[in-house]
Parts: sequence; C-alpha cells; structure tokens
Amino acid sequence: MASLTGKVAIVTGASRGIGRAIAERFASEGASVVVNYARSAGEAMEVVAAIEAKGGSAIAIQADIGVVADIRRLFREALAKFGHLDIVVNNAATGPFEFVTDVTEEHFDRTFAVNVKGPLFMMQEAARSLSDRGRIINISTSGTTINPPGGTIYIGSKAAMETIASCVAGELAPRGITVNTILSGAIDTRMLRDLPPQMRTMLIQRTPLGAGETRDIAGVAAFLAGDEGRWITNEKIRVDGGMR
Repeated sequence: MASLTGKVAIVTGASRGIGRAIAERFASEGASVVVNYARSAGEAMEVVAAIEAKGGSAIAIQADIGVVADIRRLFREALAKFGHLDIVVNNAATGPFEFVTDVTEEHFDRTFAVNVKGPLFMMQEAARSLSDRGRIINISTSGTTINPPGGTIYIGSKAAMETIASCVAGELAPRGITVNTILSGAIDTRMLRDLPPQMRTMLIQRTPLGAGETRDIAGVAAFLAGDEGRWITNEKIRVDGGMR
C-alpha cells in the first residue's frame, strides 16, 4: 500500500514547478490531490490529467492565496469533493527580487499578501479542517539563512511565514498535527531562471551540489506527509544542496 493511501492533500501553487512535483509525488503515494492555481488554469488541468493518467485522483481549484475569501472557498470546495482533508502544503509564492531602493508599496503589499497573509489563513483553515494527525508543510527558501542582497521583500516575507509556522506548530501539536517548513535552495524552476543573472549565478555558486530538481523538494515533502514524519514538527529543513 502506498504511504499516503486514503489521504487528501491541498497543494497551493501546484500548476508548475515545486508545487506540481509535490502534487504528483503525493498522488503517486496514493493521496487524492487538490491542485490549486491562481491564473494558470491550463497548466493546472495538465497536472490533473497527468495524475489521472497514472491512476491517481486529483481536481484543480482556482483560488488566489492572497485573498482570504478565496482561501476559504478553496477549503469548502475541497471538503465538498473529498469529505475530509489530511495534508496542506503552502507552496504558492510571489515577489520580485529587488534592492531596497527599488521596492514599491505595491510590490510589498502583493508579496506579503501571498507569502505571509496567505499561508497564515491557509493554516487557520487547516486548523479548522484537518483531521487529527494531519500535516501542514510550508515551502520557504534557504535565502532566509543567507539573506542575499536583492531579497529584501521576498526573503523578508518568507522569514515571517517561517515564524508564524513555528507558533502554529505549538498550537496544533496536541492534536498530533505537525507543522514543518522546507527551506528550498536553488531549484531549476521558472522562478530561478527568471532571477537577475547575477543573483542566479551567485546562488548556484554558493551551492556545492549545484542546482537541484523539483523532485528533491517533493521527496522531502512526501516524507513529512507520511507516517515516518509523525514525530517531526516545528522544524525548518534545509533542502538546498549545501548552500552557504
């Protein structure tokens, strides 16, 4: 029996990149997966089709994670479809990489809406909806440990999310719900490729094992979601090829 058989997972920002890899890995382990997306409907349906082609179960649900009403609708629709929830992965993220002199109020507001407010209210709904012994997994960045120049608002928002998650872990521990955060390094995704060239080069040069693949993050997420991760909570787990 696959390790996540009978489980239901929501993965935000799952239409591509790390989110897609996690959704597909969970499905391969037997979970039914809610593939959340904000705007990429076509890509989200491709993920669903890929999961179903391998015998898995998935649906795509649109929701802007920066909007609390959308988050609550996402949970309602997921519960209406599957009846229960066991795993929530906060993967959706946005934000420009800018030096402090270039930050705008608009960029700040949008980045913190998706990267901080979104995960906070996702965790609130998870606390209300998850079965006991459920899992919350947040995707952050090793940038919060090396604080690279140009990461002013993106890295700042991820650090805030990490702190919120640590508080939530203590609150939900009595129910056996674990809350952990994966600190991802330089993964070969569109986000990495879209970085300013000098920042992309710097991150890869600081990674002894070189740029990683989305499956590297998905494998750790699957471990935390499964029974083997039941006694791990309030951890920040670096999956970054030794980035320093």
